[in-house]
Amino acid sequence: MKLKPLVEDLRWRGMLQDIMPGTEEQLSKEMTTAYIGFDPTSDSLHIGSLVPIILLVHLERAGHKPVALIGGATGMIGDPSGKSDERNLLDDEALAKNVAGIKRVLSRFLDFDGKEENAPMLVNNYDWMKNISFIEFARDVGKRITVNYMMAKDSVKKRFSGEDGAAGMSFTEFTYQLIQGYDFYHLYKTIGCKLQMGGSDQWGNITTGTELVRRMTPGEDAKVYAMTCPLITKADGGKFGKSEGGNIWLDTDKTSAYKFYQFWLNTSDEDAKKYIKIFTFLDRETIEELIKEHEEAPHLRLLQKKLAEEVTTFVHNKEAFEVAQKASSILFSDSFKSDIASLDEETFLDVFEGVPQAELKKEELSKGVDMIAALAAKTNFLSSNGEARRALQSNAVAVNKEKVNENYSLTEADLINGKYIILNKGKKNTYIIKAI
Repeated sequence: MKLKPLVEDLRWRGMLQDIMPGTEEQLSKEMTTAYIGFDPTSDSLHIGSLVPIILLVHLERAGHKPVALIGGATGMIGDPSGKSDERNLLDDEALAKNVAGIKRVLSRFLDFDGKEENAPMLVNNYDWMKNISFIEFARDVGKRITVNYMMAKDSVKKRFSGEDGAAGMSFTEFTYQLIQGYDFYHLYKTIGCKLQMGGSDQWGNITTGTELVRRMTPGEDAKVYAMTCPLITKADGGKFGKSEGGNIWLDTDKTSAYKFYQFWLNTSDEDAKKYIKIFTFLDRETIEELIKEHEEAPHLRLLQKKLAEEVTTFVHNKEAFEVAQKASSILFSDSFKSDIASLDEETFLDVFEGVPQAELKKEELSKGVDMIAALAAKTNFLSSNGEARRALQSNAVAVNKEKVNENYSLTEADLINGKYIILNKGKKNTYIIKAI
């Protein structure tokens, strides 16, 4: 496979923070094996892990061999980088569940069963760390790196100094960078891995690894390299990857495709210009044209729509994107009732998340419930029968987006998928009746 200029592309996309001298030359010279580590702190990954995943995909597309390392061993310890407190240690059962979950997620983006020379690999550092005794590790690895060298790393220095309210650091956490460094050495010796990549908060750990490889291979003139990408930020200073409901995950059982799509659709103009380069694989010409069109008519939100489409399709699939897109525009649909009925219940509830709900028995609906009671006494959506009557008389009430008057009665025929009725009072007030 012909190599493509990876570093140049990452630099343009804003995906390059630190790079060790010689790295770009190495990537231009030959197919290079490179790895990124994923610690199993959960049984899935959220969008904070999307950048390293995308880095591995870019690496493969440029003709190099990506390795995804799951930290079955390092996950038992916890990475102190960027943390002010020590992580809770996981038991074997929780760790095994998390490792399996992360393998499942990564396999959606990287074909670990591929036959090409640069086909992605999946490894678990527990497989080689489990057989090393403490004495063996202390003698063969620990003596290669001085405490002074390890203390100089930012991730360690901040914890020891108590900066930003950080707690102290246990010996367990202190060993993390040595174990991560040993991973690099092991992959260098066994599969010829020459590059470690990660977020910029990993620079200290990664360079410890390059130093350890050099010191553990005397006489080999080992050449290994390091490269990091910036940590993603939001223009308003808020934390990237979180919504009001918490983390945005890459699994639909934790974050639905609709909510995932909405996250990207609601990106600010400034962030969208940055994210379209980082989170999509669109080429430079296409992206620059999109940004130009967006700036000419920002109210159309072309950039956000394309960003949401590309990322949702990449993380989920085209069908999930189309359902999410349809659900997003459903409130303004001319065929509202049939369109809303086509949604699965989870997406339906996501669309109307936070909307006031009340329950009515189906037997009541079978007899018919007059609209004044449906708005007031039966549901308490409106404070009184008088308010309900005035709303109906002013033509402000709709059932499933169709205007009704005070003579209308709700029946089972109004139920969407035999379960829900949507009421509107004016443009801003929406209510849901659930049949039980």
